[in-house]
Amino acid sequence: MNILVTGAAGFIGSHVCEALLQHHHVIGIDCFIGPTPKKWKEKTIDTLKKHDRFTWIEGDLLSLPLDNIVKRVDVIYHLAGMPGVRTSWGTSFDLYTTHNILATQRLLEACKQHRPKQFIYTSTSSVYGEKHGRVHEQTTPTPLSPYGITKLASEHLCHVYGSEFGVPITILRYFTVYGPRQRPDMAFHRFIRQMLFDEPITIFGDGTQTRDFTYISDCVDGTLAVLGNDKAIGETFNIGGKERASINDVIATLEEMIGKRANKQYMNQAIGEPKHTWADISKAERILSYAPNVSLQEGLRREVEYIRSLYGR
Repeated sequence: MNILVTGAAGFIGSHVCEALLQHHHVIGIDCFIGPTPKKWKEKTIDTLKKHDRFTWIEGDLLSLPLDNIVKRVDVIYHLAGMPGVRTSWGTSFDLYTTHNILATQRLLEACKQHRPKQFIYTSTSSVYGEKHGRVHEQTTPTPLSPYGITKLASEHLCHVYGSEFGVPITILRYFTVYGPRQRPDMAFHRFIRQMLFDEPITIFGDGTQTRDFTYISDCVDGTLAVLGNDKAIGETFNIGGKERASINDVIATLEEMIGKRANKQYMNQAIGEPKHTWADISKAERILSYAPNVSLQEGLRREVEYIRSLYGR
């Protein structure tokens, strides 16, 4: 099977490529946007290129000849986009509309002409906004940030191309994915790096906010579980983790692992971020047999090990 992965050099995209390459041919596309240094992404791509079944295309979805690419593939995993809640305000919003909405629409147009067997769009828990308790896929989305709005807009695009043109779409909403290759602007990466270099840890809010943390291998398992699953067509799934925790609890765990006390500096709460997230994954459990199994303790241990090797600490 030939599978297209957009955002192949990114955090989640590269892990998805690695898993798919065990059994399939993969075409990876990336244009190296976002906060992760290009040299890190190029190193990731160099590793993927060692696989005989991997084809690399560097380029922007807004300018690539997508018709020629899409007609060669059976399945599309669309992970490319401009990430980040805090940076989506102000003049940066143009990057989000361009890379999240326009690029998705252009890819869907190609799918209209050369219909793949599946089109899997990866969205985010940010579409839900501030909710109480577990959120299920039928919860009314009320995003709090421009980023969340662009991801929700792309979800709607997927649905209309599915209903009007028969594009076989599936939407996955990820909840706070972490692990090796996590972007340097994401909380766990920042916390670990700052502690290793004896820098103050910057915490937005009072640290009591909680997240449903999803380890990268669990996220990949959920992502691949839709492949070839006819019951997933037209559906939306939450991909959440094994457990929730507060930011303060995470930092306490990191202090024990690293053997250092964190110099915590609390900042104003970031605009556009909910106080709590908590995924109801019962639908994914039922239809995808999704079962996250990596504990937060183990996942953090693996990420600390990776960050140490990344920075030579």
